[in-house]
Amino acid sequence: MKTKEQYIESLKKQKPTIYMFGEKIEDRVNHPLIKPQIDVLALTYEMAQNPKYEELTTARSHLTGEKINRFTHIHQSTEDLIKKVKMTRMYARYCCCIQRCMAVDALNALSIIT
Repeated sequence: MKTKEQYIESLKKQKPTIYMFGEKIEDRVNHPLIKPQIDVLALTYEMAQNPKYEELTTARSHLTGEKINRFTHIHQSTEDLIKKVKMTRMYARYCCCIQRCMAVDALNALSIIT
């Protein structure tokens, strides 16, 4: 599992060309309009490393058996779905939108239809 620091470092290594409001963004990790979004996503990496939240924020991969971030987990049971909902509610207490919920739902839908 990536840490918050590894996530941010991985963003720094990428070199996308980004324009916002006609301005070229040179440093998206520290740009005042983008950084809050990165900080919210980084929270999901940070809390998955915290033993206090581990039961909700992590799961065991059905493919490798390794501990993974629940946002990358394909639900295997009703318990997984319940933990995902509880995790989402827990994150909502820290910020209004985690920005990863739709992705985990999409991954789970795709795993069923593909």
